[in-house]
Amino acid sequence: MLLELKNIQKTFADRAGGQVRAVDGVSLSVTAGESCALVGESGCGKTTLARIVMGLVRPDAGEMLFEGQPVWGDRQRERYFRRMARMVFQDPFASLDPRYTVRSILEEALHLEPKCSAEACSSKMKSVLTAVGLSGEILSRYPHEFSGGERQRIAIGRALMTGPKLLVLDEAVSSLDVIIQKEVLDCLVALQKDRGLTYIFITHNIKAAHRIAHKIAVMRSGKIVEWGTIGA
Repeated sequence: MLLELKNIQKTFADRAGGQVRAVDGVSLSVTAGESCALVGESGCGKTTLARIVMGLVRPDAGEMLFEGQPVWGDRQRERYFRRMARMVFQDPFASLDPRYTVRSILEEALHLEPKCSAEACSSKMKSVLTAVGLSGEILSRYPHEFSGGERQRIAIGRALMTGPKLLVLDEAVSSLDVIIQKEVLDCLVALQKDRGLTYIFITHNIKAAHRIAHKIAVMRSGKIVEWGTIGA
């Protein structure tokens, strides 16, 4: 099992001074090379759960295992996990610094990696750009020079720079039009086959979930209320 979540809980204070349980005892497991879609309406807790997985939010209770080992509380394991698990956000323009060239954006992802030579870094950048269907000749260009679909491919390429095993995709195609959505989803499916990637795919779009997922978990009010395997 690549990733296991056990009884994850997270409560936030609301504006009225009360408590809202955003994630309410969620348990979930994902095997290597598998795609799990988390589907639900806005406010159901799926993005909070994704941020907990990535360490951006700490849960109030529960446990997370990666490759069978606890992640939280061990600095070495947490550092390894940050390299092996990467996140792709909904809005590619907001997640790519407009002041940076594509080269700088991709280089930034390597801060967790051992230093490599300029030649090796350039080779890795061109390799990930080719993998996401872009030319290796775009390294000197800026995010505003690309379409939304191209920017999202760059964001996916940045996530691939550390050689991850897990990608958490938070509404990664929802801001794109239908045709471009299909192209990016096809790209993700191909990357999974080529690299053995595991995906947690956050979405409110059940059609997109069926396109990419091996199994779907439906969230409502912080709980997983239904789940099933595609084709089962």
